[in-house]
This record gives sequence, C-alpha cells and structure tokens, in this order.
Amino acid sequence: MYKPIDKLQHSFLDFNQPMGLHMNPDNRWVRLADRIPWDEFEVKYAKLFPSDTGNVARPLRMALGALIIQTKFQFSDRELVEQIAENPYLQYFIGLPGFREEAPFDASTLVLFRKRISADMLMEVNEYLLAHKEDDKDDHTPPSVGKSGDDGTAKEDTNKGTLTLDATCAPANIRYPQDISLLNEAREKLENMIYCFCKCYGLKLPRRYRKRARKEYLAFAKSRKHTAKKIRSALRRQLGYVKRDLGYLEQFMSDGYAMTGKDIGLYLTIIRLYEQQQYMYDNRIHSVEHRIVSISQPWLRPIVRGKVKAPVEFGAKFDLSLDSEGYGRLEKISFEAYNESTCLIEAIERFKERTGYYPERVLADQIYRTRENRSYCKEHGIRLSGPKLGRPSA
Repeated sequence: MYKPIDKLQHSFLDFNQPMGLHMNPDNRWVRLADRIPWDEFEVKYAKLFPSDTGNVARPLRMALGALIIQTKFQFSDRELVEQIAENPYLQYFIGLPGFREEAPFDASTLVLFRKRISADMLMEVNEYLLAHKEDDKDDHTPPSVGKSGDDGTAKEDTNKGTLTLDATCAPANIRYPQDISLLNEAREKLENMIYCFCKCYGLKLPRRYRKRARKEYLAFAKSRKHTAKKIRSALRRQLGYVKRDLGYLEQFMSDGYAMTGKDIGLYLTIIRLYEQQQYMYDNRIHSVEHRIVSISQPWLRPIVRGKVKAPVEFGAKFDLSLDSEGYGRLEKISFEAYNESTCLIEAIERFKERTGYYPERVLADQIYRTRENRSYCKEHGIRLSGPKLGRPSA
C-alpha cells in the first residue's frame, strides 16, 4: 500500500536541523528539490499500489531522489546509503523531516526502487529538469526590438541550434552465443527440472543420457577444427537430447503433475529455442526472426553493428540525441533491431516542442540521410549533414 506524505515536509524551513548545524538554503540540492514537482509524480507512483493493505511503501521522493543522486555521482548502492547518512542536504532532497545519523533505508531497497519507477517517469523528470535549467539561464531582460519588415510586423525567428543524432548498442554481459552451447545449456536445465519433478512427486527418474551428452559436448568444444560436418553432427545429437527431455516433461504434465511457476517461463523459453534451432538445422540456415541468444535473458537480440572489432552485438539498441547545450536524450530504445533512420523526424519534432523552433542543422550518419528525411529537412529549412544521394557530379 502507499500513503502520500504531508506537503509541509517539502519545505526547507520545516527541515529539523540539529543544534549547531546551519544549512544553506541556496545549496544546489535544496534548489533542485524545490524545482521538482514531487506531487505530480507522486500521483502516478501511487497507482502502482492499488491495494490498501500490507506494508506501507517508501515515499516517491525518497525513491526517486535516491536514484537521481545515484545517477549524478555514479555511486554503488552501499556507497549511496552511506553518503545520504552523512549529508544533511541529501537527506532533505529525499524528503526526510530532519537530519539523522542512521541510514534511511537499506542498500537492497534500491533494487525495489529501480523496479517500481518506470523509464517513462525518469524521462519525464529528465525533461522537466532540463527545461528548468534552460529557464535559469534566462537573465529576465526584456527582449530587444526586432527588425521590422516592409509591412511593419516583427520578423519571425529562424531555425536555431544544432541537433546531433546517433544510434548505438548497449552490450549485455553474456557469453558469445553458439548453437551448440545454447542447446547444451538447455539440456542441463531440462535435466534439473526433470530431477526436481521426480523428487517432488516421488516419480522414477527416466533415462536421460547425461554422461553421454556431456562427453559429446566436451569433445566438440575441445576440438580445434569445427568442420561443417562435425557441427551438424553435434547439433543433431544435442537437438535429440533436448527433444527427449522435453518429451519427459510434457508426459509428466499430461499425467496431471504441475510445474512450478518459476520453471514455466524457463520451460517456454527452451521450447522456443528448440523450435528455432530445429528449424535452422532442417533448412540449413543460420538466422531466424526473434532469435534467442541467451536462455536467462530471452529478450536479447543480435544487433548488427558492422564494426570490424564487433560486427554483431547483443543488447539494447537506442538512439541518442544531443542538443546545442550538450544535453542528451534517449529518442528510442528497443531490444529488437530497427532502422534508425525512422527516428530522425520524431527527434526533430520533439526538439521543436521543447524549444519552439526547428534546429538550424542536424548532424547524423549516412543511414539517416534517406530521401524522405532529406525532403523533410529541406521543407523546414534544416541543413542535414553529409553529401547528397546518388553519384557525385563530375
């Protein structure tokens, strides 16, 4: 359950300071805390707790404030808790009523904070902070009188600023996926599931050929030269072992024995992996849509980067934009491969919404310079970096 905190706790004058401690109201964390609309984000955060029973969750200001501090200084979870316990300004920023020497929460609680606060809320807070940073740079002087046209009206503002856009991949910490190693890992996990089934329900262990399968896999992994014939032979054997184990589990469940909730997702992932590997083996191909490259992280996909050192990476692909002030924003993020040229127009339109005008120039790679994007930039008076399409004129 969740209970909103008292709004009076957000005031700096109500922060309980011990005797001898004088806090500066112009401190950066005090000013930043006064800028963030905690109440607006708290309404969205409270919707994550529909139940009126159970333990009361930590306030949004504590959860979101701790993540902002951690992102600012790149602290570890334990270091962050120690820094907050030592710094009264950080304690005020996360919404504590007064300074105290003990830690406000345990380091393991930060894991729950990261799970509850969505990426959309973090992006919204980021946009809000960046917008107010731009407001601080305004010297509040009256605007100068612009040059008038022939009709006596003021001249409209032209395009301003530079927008830099590029796509990259955040590699996940997984081993390089190989078909043989994936099938061997799937076989080992299925064998453990079969053992747990039989131990839990008192069933007899079926024949699984564990030692033979392990021996064949090690013989293939230790061999220096992997010919096409050896690879297909090893794949065929591992596919047979996985198919046998899946048949055992299917027979257990058809007899009325239930699988634990923890193993259901793993079981479905292995079935999908087996179907993909069997399809590639039968059709003698090496690629398939939505290919699974990690059993523990089935949402990862191979991202073709075209680099000499790492032509293929495995992780989240995202488009990052930089404005003239050097502020970066995530324009798109996905675990599926996509064409980054589709993000150019959306990034420019969001730039227009934030600033009120289009950028004067856009710096992007060649893949962004499609015919549609060049036509869009020409229509709005935006200079897109790079040469024109087609062959250069003689």
